Amino acid sequence: MMLNNGCLCCTVRGDLVRMIGELVDKKKGKFDHLVIETTGLANPAPIIQTFYAEDTVFNDVKLDGVVTLVDSKHARLHLDEVKPKGIVNEAVQQIAYADRIIINKTDLVSEPEVSSLVERIRSINRMANLKRAQYGKVDLDYVLGIGGFDLERIESAVTEEPHDEHEHEHEHKHEHDHDHAHDHDHHHHDHDHKHGEHNHHAHDHTHDPGVSSVSIVCEGEMDLEKADMWLGNLLLERSDDIYRMKGLLSVSGMPQRFVFQGVHDIFQGSPDRMWEPNEPRINKIVFIGRNLNREELETGFKDCLLK
Repeated sequence: MMLNNGCLCCTVRGDLVRMIGELVDKKKGKFDHLVIETTGLANPAPIIQTFYAEDTVFNDVKLDGVVTLVDSKHARLHLDEVKPKGIVNEAVQQIAYADRIIINKTDLVSEPEVSSLVERIRSINRMANLKRAQYGKVDLDYVLGIGGFDLERIESAVTEEPHDEHEHEHEHKHEHDHDHAHDHDHHHHDHDHKHGEHNHHAHDHTHDPGVSSVSIVCEGEMDLEKADMWLGNLLLERSDDIYRMKGLLSVSGMPQRFVFQGVHDIFQGSPDRMWEPNEPRINKIVFIGRNLNREELETGFKDCLLK
């Protein structure tokens, strides 16, 4: 199905909600995944938020993940492009929001160029899984069943060292970078989510080349009330700049680990599995966003520890 009357991340958002609703009503149980393929100019944020802010979508489908296809030959040209004030750099944002990144057309550039591009991508998004490819050839399970927004998979996102895989099979060429948002038929209902007062329209952001990842790890036990207040204030004041965040906490008095994630001002969190008897009680959080101050974030995070 195709939406033709505008940009998917802007004017067509209402049509997207309506179309998903129609698919669920008419073909419920007849499909495993819906694949949304945007143009190379789309901002993923409003699409992601649609799956949490719209009850008609939230109750019937679950967002699985965001996949970004990167053109090895031309990626740096787009990533280095400085946009006028008020216009977002779409290439940077598409990498920042991604759960899986396919680095395509690696046969058209040298290995040092690919390695340099991987390093650049990692500076923007350390949580995403990377795969190198030629002619856009990857296994289907790399782009479906991602679980990028599942709280039970938060641990792998915040603990695994970044790595990229190589793919050498050939099939067909892609000429543009794309975002793909995948969602399942059934939605989990055990997640809390908050909605703030901000509107994240694609054209309200000003591009800053300083989009990056910040990862913080510390030992000890967290005061959940302090952590909740700090994160709440952070999202209230800086939600435009915080594209995504994920983390796990060792909370005082709680035998389970507490896991959470956020996209701008939308926040989810819940208890996870039990801590093992000899497992180190550590706290980890990863931010992806713009104008991130590592020292400021680290100080705020560690101030939530019990003294």
